[in-house]
Amino acid sequence: MFAGRCGASLRRSCLPTLAAPSSSSTTLPAALRNSGLLTRKYASEATFQQAPSEVTAALTKTSALYKTYKPVTPGLRHLKRPINSHLFEGRPLRQLTVALRKKGGRNNTGRITIRFRGGGHKQRIRLVDFDRHEAGPHDVVRIEYDPGRSAHIALIKSRNTTAAGREMWSYILAPEGMRAGHVVQSFRHGIPDGLVAGFKDSKDIRGKSLESSSSGTQASQTTSSASLALGLLRAATIVPGNVLPLRLVPTGTLIHNISLNPEGRAILVRSAGTFATVVQHEDGGKYTHVRLQSGEVRQVLQDCFATIGKVSNPLWKNRNLGKAGRSRWLGRRPHVRGMAMNRNDHPHGGGRGKSKGNKQPRSVWGWLTKGKRTRKPGPKGPKNSNKMVIRERPRGIEKRTA
Repeated sequence: MFAGRCGASLRRSCLPTLAAPSSSSTTLPAALRNSGLLTRKYASEATFQQAPSEVTAALTKTSALYKTYKPVTPGLRHLKRPINSHLFEGRPLRQLTVALRKKGGRNNTGRITIRFRGGGHKQRIRLVDFDRHEAGPHDVVRIEYDPGRSAHIALIKSRNTTAAGREMWSYILAPEGMRAGHVVQSFRHGIPDGLVAGFKDSKDIRGKSLESSSSGTQASQTTSSASLALGLLRAATIVPGNVLPLRLVPTGTLIHNISLNPEGRAILVRSAGTFATVVQHEDGGKYTHVRLQSGEVRQVLQDCFATIGKVSNPLWKNRNLGKAGRSRWLGRRPHVRGMAMNRNDHPHGGGRGKSKGNKQPRSVWGWLTKGKRTRKPGPKGPKNSNKMVIRERPRGIEKRTA
């Protein structure tokens, strides 16, 4: 008994003493009470960060880019997450979300058409605006986490006083470096007249021609004013998060969220950390050459639009889930190896021990999975299979020597 009492007193002496909260410490400053930051708003920014608890601080060890944990449990040993301290910790805007109804990889007849899917945590789909029709300045309210995609999303608010509901609030893909307080605009339908003095945007002149004069002196002055106007235009519009037609994006600019139809929505380059590069504009004024990260160069109509910058959360691909349960939270069921199956279930199945019978790697349906090209895109493939591809992505020796 004496030893137990001494051990308890020793443990109490080793623990840090916690002072009782006084009335003065819980009282907020007068400046904070009068500033109006604590008033309830429709969409609030994460202004105050809650201090981590003692247990969280003891288990966590931070590095420059990733957050790792001490291996007190097997699930924490290999867990690694990117540090994103700028994310909003509250709930999303309810009117910009819909419930996600899961089917477990089954079609309308109940048959599994996509294997190894099922379960997962309850989620709501964030309705991201991939059209960006609304022009004018929009204020970035906060950056949020989206469970349905790898990139982060930004909640923006229109400055139009007559807008309400979804016309005022919308979600967009957050480019790298975007923070609360930034301002983004959409110039999808062209540059409005009067934005930059001396610049006139039109689909006919492609934003390159200005009012010209016949005399030489006036022509040189017009050329210098045109260069000045073009520089002012790019300084005002080439901002991460802004939407521009490809005809107005200078070569060498990093872009994402690219549309392939002038009247459609953005469908290319939307994953975390991805970007494309504008290579050149054709002299005919119809197509722009865009290089994707795979190395493929393809033609895109100049009237199609894209967003400036690269997609946020580039460290997402280096994360480590740490345990199988986190894959189940994401709706991923265990992926069974073909060698672990029976012979009638997979081409690699059967046999004695770990062997697939000297067979080439194949899928469960018998397709070759390594080295065999099952589709020929671009000019080498069937007629009009993908005629917009100018240069295919490097494969095989080309990829290894690049």
